[in-house]
Amino acid sequence: MCGRYAITTAPEAILRWFKIVGTPPNLPPHYNAAPGQDLPVVRIHPETGERVLSDLRWGLIPYWSKDRKIGWKCINARGETARTAPAFRSAYNARRCLVPANAFYEWRANGKTKQPFAIAPRDRGLFAFAGLWENWKDPTSEEWVRTFTILTTTPNEVVALLHDRMPVIVGPGDYDRWLDTKFDPAALIQPYPAEEIVTWPVSTRINRPENDDAAVLDRVEATA
Repeated sequence: MCGRYAITTAPEAILRWFKIVGTPPNLPPHYNAAPGQDLPVVRIHPETGERVLSDLRWGLIPYWSKDRKIGWKCINARGETARTAPAFRSAYNARRCLVPANAFYEWRANGKTKQPFAIAPRDRGLFAFAGLWENWKDPTSEEWVRTFTILTTTPNEVVALLHDRMPVIVGPGDYDRWLDTKFDPAALIQPYPAEEIVTWPVSTRINRPENDDAAVLDRVEATA
């Protein structure tokens, strides 16, 4: 499960990191990105074949769905079954994407409460989740909506202390392979190395999506 994350890098720097040519879009930072929000995604433009940075809604709506509410159930896709799952198989084969991020959050159970933790690369820099995107046409309004999901896998030793799943993180050397639909990316769906990430406790303010400010990433003293 990956239900919240942070993307705070400026759009200009995102373009440079993912080697995208063009004018950077006006995208605000999100310290507490949540499902249902429009968030930056790197994908291959279906007409030009070039990498583009787009604003897509988090929560994939399969092209065949008659109701957009299914998107709330599709914020994540299990990496082990995405290739064959009805909701994701079309996107897995034809519309893979990279989701820029600076950190993500998980919660550790502590009796009746849960302590949230931020998880990030050791250098606290930009990285990318493995994602899938989809086009969906609202049957009532005929509006086209682009949505995405984040793939998950088994956790590494660090994340396993917090949750039984973690998002699939794609290294820069594998960006081309993940986006290339001629390539089967199954080998890339694996836990990120535990020695390359850090975690720290953060405030329960992260539990509310409206708390979307830099302070939600600050370290706090964890409850026992």
